[in-house]
Amino acid sequence: MPIRRLPPETVNRIAAGEVVERPSSAIKELVENALDAGAGRIEIQADGGGLARILIADDGKGIPVDELPLAVERHATSKLEPDDAGDVDLLRINTLGFRGEALPSIGSVARLTITSRARDTAEAWAIAVEGGDQRPVAPAAFAGPNGARVEVRDLFYATPARLKFMKSERAEAMAISEEIKRQAMAHEGVAFTLDLDGKTVLRLPAEQPGDEGRLKRLAALLGRDFEANALLIDQSRDGIRLSGYAGLPTYSRGNAQHQYLFVNGRPVRDRLLQGALRGAYADFLARDRHPAAALFIDIDPLFVDVNVHPAKAEVRFRDPAMVRGLIVGALRHALHAAGHRASTTVAADVMAGFRSHSGVQTGVGNGVWGVGASASGYSGWDAWAAPATATAQIIPGLNERSARVEPSYPTPHTPQPTPLSDIDLPLGAARAQLHGTYIVAQTRDGLVVVDQHAAHERLVYERMKAQMAGGAVTRQALLTPEVVELDPAEAERVVARSEELAELGLIVEPFGGGAVLVRETPALLGDTDVQGLVRDIADDLAEHGAALSLKERMAEVCGTMACHGSVRAGRVLSAPEMNALLRQMEATPHSGQCNHGRPTYVELKLHDLERLFGRR
Repeated sequence: MPIRRLPPETVNRIAAGEVVERPSSAIKELVENALDAGAGRIEIQADGGGLARILIADDGKGIPVDELPLAVERHATSKLEPDDAGDVDLLRINTLGFRGEALPSIGSVARLTITSRARDTAEAWAIAVEGGDQRPVAPAAFAGPNGARVEVRDLFYATPARLKFMKSERAEAMAISEEIKRQAMAHEGVAFTLDLDGKTVLRLPAEQPGDEGRLKRLAALLGRDFEANALLIDQSRDGIRLSGYAGLPTYSRGNAQHQYLFVNGRPVRDRLLQGALRGAYADFLARDRHPAAALFIDIDPLFVDVNVHPAKAEVRFRDPAMVRGLIVGALRHALHAAGHRASTTVAADVMAGFRSHSGVQTGVGNGVWGVGASASGYSGWDAWAAPATATAQIIPGLNERSARVEPSYPTPHTPQPTPLSDIDLPLGAARAQLHGTYIVAQTRDGLVVVDQHAAHERLVYERMKAQMAGGAVTRQALLTPEVVELDPAEAERVVARSEELAELGLIVEPFGGGAVLVRETPALLGDTDVQGLVRDIADDLAEHGAALSLKERMAEVCGTMACHGSVRAGRVLSAPEMNALLRQMEATPHSGQCNHGRPTYVELKLHDLERLFGRR
């Protein structure tokens, strides 16, 4: 078959297939054109998932009448300026669009109409393109002093085979909504309105440019919970600025769909950025949990290439290691500054789990409590006024004093109570231990419930990290070296990491096929289960893929070690031990979550308790 030139209309439709994959792609291109035109307000309408009709209206500078025919020609754009020699620098892209392909691509596969009134002009003009067939420019009506109105009807009517690959109208509408959310996050100073099938689903007023306005915009799109649990990110390095907000580890999600990344105001999906985000939270989240974040990178266009993907959804950095280091460092700095803070949604989830009781149950059988009723969970305080009924008095333990850390008042023959000044501290003063697992503490305006194992696990882990940063972890020699039997492949993996394990204080040696010999363990762990520890480490090394760096893999191993050396659930603690744990938590960064991202404590304010009992 001989080589031949393709007809222009075929070339245009091939190009359209690269740029306009689905209705949300067309809307993305048109919204970016409006932003490049300096719009302060953008209205988007879509019917039938965007396949029947799309309308984008803005109040930007508009298109002059003599440039309307050029606007629908391929590779014609106002966004690239040639230099004195006539060359165009594609490495200094300062706009969202620059290829000049969006409008002609849409016009080649749909019915396109552009109506515009240029700034400081009295008349409006329109041009239409249907399936690549361009119509003459004609006068038109236009509401507003300036701007553009782009209407797209019957998307892909000229390429009907493409319609077979579209998803349902609902799925396409959801993709449109997600695209507008991303654009609105990147440009908080612009007002956005989105109507889908005649129903307004987004109405976002313009916010003041800057961190405060950006957080308001993010709260409107991601919810008030994100606003309450977001950490401000603002770091610069070598001319690159990273800003935005990232959620607390305890405000994690089950997938990565709540991670929004922007480069120079452009929404992107980049493996480098997503990997850096994951690496920054490696110490705080289990592998099946993902942080929520909206991060914005501002960088000299010379150091980032946005011309690597037809839809401009991917970028390439000249120095990716620097960008990754900036993201990881900035996020870890913000997480460190958060101290022991945990997500506010933890307390909300607890409140949602409570079921209030309106009164005493009056069932049939023995007494007012009913058959088989139990008084467990009700107060045993000795000053409680018992009902004046004989049946209430027979309930075991009802009038007994509850377990306490200290008496509520001094008596002549008992020690003086612990000073209550601790209740003014963030995590309060310990009052009781429940089920050998949970510490209940009183604060000035509420109460705190602490998971003692999860909290101590974080404390041990942070101490191990501090020792690692200052040098080698202190080791203790075993009186008798211990042999751990493993699968040959597991033993090989553990021995291969022996040098890194030594930095963590664990000395292992090969001991024949399928076994390792342990001579020393980290002193922090005390008398630990060596067999279980080594097997858990082997499992960790087997599960981790090549996506994580060695340092991150060893951080996971360090977390396993910390888990083995922590106060276990079921251990009874004395009052001084419980208060000491609370004080250590307050002084330790990241103590609000364990090494897997779960909260270490729940705080309930007094007004939450009052609402629970109907006092509010």
